[in-house]
Amino acid sequence: MTGSAGHLGEALVRVLRSQGREVVGLDLLDSPFTTVVGPVSDRDVVRRCLAEVDGVLHVATLHKPHVGSHERQAFVDTNVTGTLALLEEAAAAGVSGFVFTSTTSVFGRALTPLPGDPAAWITEDVAPLPRNIYGVTKAAAEDLCEIISRDHGLPVVVLRVSRFFPEVDDRDKIRAAYPDANVKANEYLYRRVDIADVVDAGLLAMAQAPAIGFAKYIISATTPFTPGDLAGLSQDAPGVVRRLFPDQEAEYARRGWAMFPTIDRVYVNERARTGLGWRPRYDFRYVLDQLKAGQDVRSPLARAVGAKGYHAVPTGPYTVR
Repeated sequence: MTGSAGHLGEALVRVLRSQGREVVGLDLLDSPFTTVVGPVSDRDVVRRCLAEVDGVLHVATLHKPHVGSHERQAFVDTNVTGTLALLEEAAAAGVSGFVFTSTTSVFGRALTPLPGDPAAWITEDVAPLPRNIYGVTKAAAEDLCEIISRDHGLPVVVLRVSRFFPEVDDRDKIRAAYPDANVKANEYLYRRVDIADVVDAGLLAMAQAPAIGFAKYIISATTPFTPGDLAGLSQDAPGVVRRLFPDQEAEYARRGWAMFPTIDRVYVNERARTGLGWRPRYDFRYVLDQLKAGQDVRSPLARAVGAKGYHAVPTGPYTVR
């Protein structure tokens, strides 16, 4: 398990340990979930971690919040060189499966339709158009996953995961216009996923990697929208949501919340549900029902992991690690 001190790494280690699995956690930071402290790009460290290991869950990465604080070379070193080292050493060690946690950020500019166009319907068939070094390096790492899988017979599953972090939105206008819980609730319609569902997808991918060989899957909460809703979402998202969820408006009004006026993209998880047998539990219907009942919308796992931040010192809206 790489990135064992991070949000998803900790969540995966927690669940695997609860299942009685032995986990070797690799991270630059020491933590209760880290076994070995070191970089993923150090082949000697990686080789030592892979001794008697039967699978790799590769979560470690420099994220979008690091774009403003790290040089591009650091992204290449961690996200590209580190992934290549892990892939080649995993293939040499004969592991049964490799799961790479990628991101929907690889789609980049493909997520933003032209003014007046319908919202974008994002499936695995959409060609990535990364907009920053984070997306570029994650897309490159995906390509490395495929070539190593093909050349060495290493079973690899790539999971393109949407937002699951608990920190506030990094856009000033969004933070000023909406309460944070309002933003996250809205995002479950089209671009957010609970960390418990991500963990389920990762473990299913690991178990099925040998049979799959190589595949890429979008991991996001199941959207209620269909292609027929895309034009409406780009013009009047509240109207579309009101039609699908007649009880949403009153609950939002009670809280002083608002739906986004427009929605520009919809992540589609159908291929992951079909290919992995994945059944995400946390969607907008679940969130709305929890809100009406006065309950926390987060999974117990999300509450246990909490917020970690991305920097050792405050940077923008992100919390201190």
